[in-house]
Amino acid sequence: MIAIVFIILFLSLSPSGGLAEPTSRDYRDELIQQARAARLDAEREWHLLLHYQNNLLGGITSEQDEGGFFLSPQGKHDPQAELEATITQLFSGDPVGRSRQPAQCAFIARYHWLRNRLSVDPVRLPPVSCDRFERWRAELNPQGISLIFPAAYMNNPASMFGHTFLRIDQKGQTDQTRILAYTIDYAAQIPPDVGLEYAYKGIFGGYKGLFSTPPYYLKVQAYRDIENRDMWEYRLNLTPDQIDRLIMHAWELGNAYFDYFFFKENCSYHILSLLEYANPELHLREQFDLWTIPADTVRAVVAYPGLVSATTYRPSRSAIIKRKRALLTPGERIAAEQILSDPESAHAAYFGSLPVLRRAMVLDVASDYLRYKAESDDPEMKVYKERNRQVLYERSQLRVPSEEVVILPYTERPDVGHQTSRATIGAGWRNRDNFQELSLRAAYHDLLDSEVGYTPDAQIEMLGATFRHYSRADQIRLERATLLNIVSLLPVDNLFHGPSWKVNVGMNTIRHNGCQLCSNGVASGGIGAAVESSLFKREVYFAFAEAEANYSRAYEERHRIGGGGTVGMLTDLTDRWKLMLSGSYLRYALGDKSEDIRWYAGSRYTLSQNWALRVEYNHRDRDNDVLLSVQAFF
Repeated sequence: MIAIVFIILFLSLSPSGGLAEPTSRDYRDELIQQARAARLDAEREWHLLLHYQNNLLGGITSEQDEGGFFLSPQGKHDPQAELEATITQLFSGDPVGRSRQPAQCAFIARYHWLRNRLSVDPVRLPPVSCDRFERWRAELNPQGISLIFPAAYMNNPASMFGHTFLRIDQKGQTDQTRILAYTIDYAAQIPPDVGLEYAYKGIFGGYKGLFSTPPYYLKVQAYRDIENRDMWEYRLNLTPDQIDRLIMHAWELGNAYFDYFFFKENCSYHILSLLEYANPELHLREQFDLWTIPADTVRAVVAYPGLVSATTYRPSRSAIIKRKRALLTPGERIAAEQILSDPESAHAAYFGSLPVLRRAMVLDVASDYLRYKAESDDPEMKVYKERNRQVLYERSQLRVPSEEVVILPYTERPDVGHQTSRATIGAGWRNRDNFQELSLRAAYHDLLDSEVGYTPDAQIEMLGATFRHYSRADQIRLERATLLNIVSLLPVDNLFHGPSWKVNVGMNTIRHNGCQLCSNGVASGGIGAAVESSLFKREVYFAFAEAEANYSRAYEERHRIGGGGTVGMLTDLTDRWKLMLSGSYLRYALGDKSEDIRWYAGSRYTLSQNWALRVEYNHRDRDNDVLLSVQAFF
């Protein structure tokens, strides 16, 4: 009996003479008690890891919508329960999450944060090897992070406001080889051939938003080469530790999805969440309460002191072609166009008489354009590839290097443009009455706004309302409302032939059939063409064929439907002064049979980045309106 007691006492002692280490359960409970005492569940970094946000009426909810992202059944709404469940799961090798790995690997950012905050001894946890993460991280080989902004693309609703994603700049890469880097992208998972449901589901969170890490060259091909979008690259100042934090959190977000909301929880919003966890001192998302517009998020990143170290412009394929083509003489342009149609024209007498460097430039322009057409959705893609092969052969025979050409952007960086929301206060005259006006617009940009930082000749207005007080009638009314107003002017030339188009849904105030101030619902659309010149500084002339439907009590049958056309001019008189003139004629054959003749003249003068003055004149069916206003962007 004495021997048995001796053996038990011997086994219960550690080699150093103290008590043996506590069991895993004891150590787990110890860590949980430490976490409770330190109130880790209330810390900002834990909330960033789990994407918790305060509810309007109290309580907390995670924006993350994948059930497997949480290790507690109450984890979506209870930070403490999720933290304690995470600590518990660190002592298990069972696979969790969508990636089916032990918690130490599946949620590696959580593990490292808890390990640092609680001084966790990894020896007292089950040994786990995170080979998948280590291979993935080694493939990324991160040394730096860049924020990438492809400019707005008017022909894709999902990209009308631009897009943002991150590029993982690898060790040893140069500006020339950075195209081979990987990216961190967040986007909605949209099925092919989606119809009208796209708008509804995109606005109200009907699609899953997922993170992915595609190669950068694929993004450049899609945005710059096919969709013709300029790209801006912002190098970020992040420490090695912050880069590690970002990479680890991006890895565990592979176990997550978020309901995608086009206006709020979109690509830019969740990219900001990654940057915030990398550097918790950043408070970027707090600036976007109602909607998140990519250009605004870029401005927020640039505005944070010291966060951006450098900016690089990556021009679109069309910008490269247009800038190079502008360097050709009129005769060289004709030669380039002939070669585009028939590469054998490279043997023509005129072309052969050119100096070898000029022939090289002409062939370079022709090859750039044929390659652009070959990468587009043009049905004659194979024809362009074959022509480009012949042009490249002719170019190779010259045996001279291409001339270095600096491609300048057609507009400034997005961060130097005006803010996207706008407030306007003004006064004016309508017929025999004067008025005071207050207008608010949620987003984004119209044709008269300063184009610095925005896609030239494009307008997107959403969710606007204008209120007027008429002095003689002593009446305050909703004068105009805008649900959506889009105009895309795409100037055509000998190489680029895309159509211009417009769509408008909203209401305005009309004078018709004896009704002096009647609300009028409007739904209209049009297709047309535009050309540009440089008679003053730069002008764009446009023409549209359009259709319109109206609804108002001013009409005998409450509605009218018809069509007609609009012609106009948009011109930059100086860098700060812009002018727009337009005239329209519409005839309505259905409902209230009537016609409209409209004239518009508007002028904007930019005072500063976010302040402007306007003078506008509207004429419509014996109804004249003059407005002087001050605009503030915010």
